[in-house]
Amino acid sequence: QVQLVESGGGLVQSGGSLRLSCSASGRTFRDIAMGWFRQAPGKDREFVGCIDWSGDTMYAYSVTGRFTISRDSAKNTLYLQMNSLKLDDTAVYYCAARDSRYASRAANMYNYWGQGTQVTVSS
Repeated sequence: QVQLVESGGGLVQSGGSLRLSCSASGRTFRDIAMGWFRQAPGKDREFVGCIDWSGDTMYAYSVTGRFTISRDSAKNTLYLQMNSLKLDDTAVYYCAARDSRYASRAANMYNYWGQGTQVTVSS
């Protein structure tokens, strides 16, 4: 079992930055793949980015160059640094963990989910 708790969401102006955190507990953090997903009102949950046990990352095209995922194994924490935020980035952001060292873009490949944190980008 892995428990995930996101934090860091909030209201930010377009062009601004936010950093989300996801605190993990219950399993060796360094051996599992992690991902970030988001869901806007009326839309399906979509892939944002992911990181595997070695630190390799993948991103959705829409956030490439603006968002950066990192992990701190000493703190059992996953981060999502979001820069140059756009109105379209408004969503609830979810942290997810997978019972594997290797990450995936598919939400159904993740076994554990956090409760989500709201990010709202205003004009």
